[in-house]
Amino acid sequence: MFQKTKVILSWSGGKDSALALFELSQSEKYEVRGLLTTITKDYDRISMHGVRVSLLEQQAAALNLPLKKVFITKNASNTEYESVMKNACEVIKKEEITAMAFGDIFLEDLKLYREKNLAKVGMRAVFPLWKIPTKELVEEFLANNFQAVTVTCDPRKLSERFVGRIMGRDFFDSLPADVDPCGENGEYHSFVYNSPNFSSMIPFRTGEKVFRDGFWFCDILPPATEMTSL
Repeated sequence: MFQKTKVILSWSGGKDSALALFELSQSEKYEVRGLLTTITKDYDRISMHGVRVSLLEQQAAALNLPLKKVFITKNASNTEYESVMKNACEVIKKEEITAMAFGDIFLEDLKLYREKNLAKVGMRAVFPLWKIPTKELVEEFLANNFQAVTVTCDPRKLSERFVGRIMGRDFFDSLPADVDPCGENGEYHSFVYNSPNFSSMIPFRTGEKVFRDGFWFCDILPPATEMTSL
């Protein structure tokens, strides 16, 4: 009898992670056993995305998947990141999970980096979205009723008005021609509040916008949470 490969999904809480999970859930080859998210412990938020851990936990609950948090410090070096990830992988392997999946689409250097580091601990990398044209992924996102809001953007590519926006057809149509539709080059990041894999939608409201560390961020809050600074 064919046995599916047990994988843990590197989960940022954003669109590409959710699309990767959607692909994996339809595959006969893989069984998703949990989510792994990097948290910046100084802020208690998802690294790079700036999303509150409480909302991340709601995503995991809506997906009915266990969540493993990996903590790094702000401005963490590659050495620190690789060390905590190595330790996390050693624990994950004890659960007979042999692979980690990622939502990367076409960045070759990042793919090689992930493969190299996982190989050091005897695991392999899986890329469910690899080389799918990003315009096709946008159409899949819209057709399957994924729902997301932008949480950060790079001002060198996108103005402040693009952060804190709901990602519907009008959002994608308004992106500048030199911006990848999926933001694969880091132009923007997102928070998914509903997907085909969610048991229920995650309610939220948008908070303040701040410019920090060279990026625009929009705080995303649970409905009853008081607004606090990013």
